[in-house]
Amino acid sequence: MGDPLTPSAGLIPPPPPPPPTLVQASSSRKKHKPKVIRVVRNVFRSLPIITPVVKIPGGRGGGGRPHVTGTLFGCRKGRVSLAVQANPNTVPMLVVELGMQTQALQKELSQGMLRIALECEKRDKEKKTNLLDEPRWSMYANGINNGYGVRREATEEDLYVMELLKGMSMGAGVLPSRTEAEGWDGEMSFMRWQFDRVVGSKDFETLYMLSPEAVGNNEPDLSIFFIRS
Repeated sequence: MGDPLTPSAGLIPPPPPPPPTLVQASSSRKKHKPKVIRVVRNVFRSLPIITPVVKIPGGRGGGGRPHVTGTLFGCRKGRVSLAVQANPNTVPMLVVELGMQTQALQKELSQGMLRIALECEKRDKEKKTNLLDEPRWSMYANGINNGYGVRREATEEDLYVMELLKGMSMGAGVLPSRTEAEGWDGEMSFMRWQFDRVVGSKDFETLYMLSPEAVGNNEPDLSIFFIRS
């Protein structure tokens, strides 16, 4: 009798990846009215204590602010990544590998409230870089330093995950594993929500999770801050 794990024993190979259908988001950007906001580093390191919980009903945010789709995903024993899309049908506008293990992030979210602050320093004034195009940030989760967040271009694996989740605007779960040859070393956990994107200034943006059903439903409350100071 042959080895039961060989193809001759009838092992069904994994299905091929779905063909890419994500599209590029529109390059046009709405102009935001300038606001004067003083960003104090110590304030954001104590966010769990002093930051108010923001709950915004479904639809467009207050003042017509745009919504974006944010996905946290990662292998069980690997680091978690954040992908931000204009909507679930588009190629991510931002992918950041966070300095935090997937299991640790899930534990923080299970506590009910998570504040992630990504901070970077201002560079040469002559080199104007959009805040979300900064290559590296110091990462704080509920006020505790968790290493660095590193921006990267969307990889084939990132796009594969976004394709699988294309029909989902909000939810959480586990995606089936791929073989090591394809670059996946186990099951992929994911958590996806809609966010209200608030641009305070060229040096300060916030993503507020939109989940009016969260109150009393054991759903997490998540905000992500991008700060350049």
